[in-house]
Amino acid sequence: MPISDTHRPLYQAFLEQGLDTWLARLPEQLARGLDRKRYGDLPAWEKAVAKLPPLPEARRVALDADTVTVDVDLDASRRRQGENLLRALAPWRKGPYCLGGVAIDTEWRSDWKWQRVAPHLAPLAGRRVLDVGGGNGYHAWRMAGAGAAFVLVIDPSPRFYWQFQAVRHFVGEADDGAVQFLPVGIEDVPDDLAFFDTVFSMGVLYHRPSPLEHLAQLKAALRPGGELVLETLVVEGDATTVLLPGDRYAAMPNVFFLPSSAALCGWLERSGFENVRVVDEADTTLDEQRATDWMTFQSLADFLAPSDPSRTREGHPAPRRAVVIADRPA
Repeated sequence: MPISDTHRPLYQAFLEQGLDTWLARLPEQLARGLDRKRYGDLPAWEKAVAKLPPLPEARRVALDADTVTVDVDLDASRRRQGENLLRALAPWRKGPYCLGGVAIDTEWRSDWKWQRVAPHLAPLAGRRVLDVGGGNGYHAWRMAGAGAAFVLVIDPSPRFYWQFQAVRHFVGEADDGAVQFLPVGIEDVPDDLAFFDTVFSMGVLYHRPSPLEHLAQLKAALRPGGELVLETLVVEGDATTVLLPGDRYAAMPNVFFLPSSAALCGWLERSGFENVRVVDEADTTLDEQRATDWMTFQSLADFLAPSDPSRTREGHPAPRRAVVIADRPA
């Protein structure tokens, strides 16, 4: 199968990183992840990205700021064209971005999460990073801005894939191709890869019916001595507290286990991680997750009990998230 211009940088990055075993699987994984028969809207998203206005070489790219920004000189007509095409990829959930003068006010203030996480990380400069369930890649761009040598986003959503490609259109080669996106899940990462210096899994664990299996998969992707950054929904309680929310949690149908932070640390230790520590725990606020002009569907405010915002509308504790960092033994 010929390699498309869109996919060529991904193949090149895998070659440069020595991911030969995984490289052989890319054609099948890309074909499955971007299957037009499975995803009816995919051709429209692809077309929207292809029609984004050409950009001059001169641009200022800021990947180390709260808003991932690309300043480029566009006339009013091309700016309107760009905005209309970016809106065709909505809803935009992770950000914020400002691309060619178009401010994308996303559902999540993902910069707030990054501000909570970043101070506790091993320095990312020169590291190889896997971002599991990374959405449209906002945090991956921030990782590149912090100096990561290679960042691979994996997320099975083709909408997020094309949102990422839209951002890539504006960023160009300012990151030297360090950030790449593959539309797969963690189960598609080769077994016992033991490659990445840092693995992020943020907002994924509670969607997994077998959380210990997910932790094992994350550990297998890390090199010995590598660092795991895990962010997930938690509940208050002791080392034995785990909430099984049943049919739905905050209107989400695929939420399986919400442990306490202490229970989560126990899971990580049982999975073979060491130096396990909780570095942040906080309630999710209505300012951090909300509907916007770029994500006009229901958001957190709609999923809380009208008479008691400390509970979800199903009666469970309102969303609370913890960040836990742990190491794979050297």
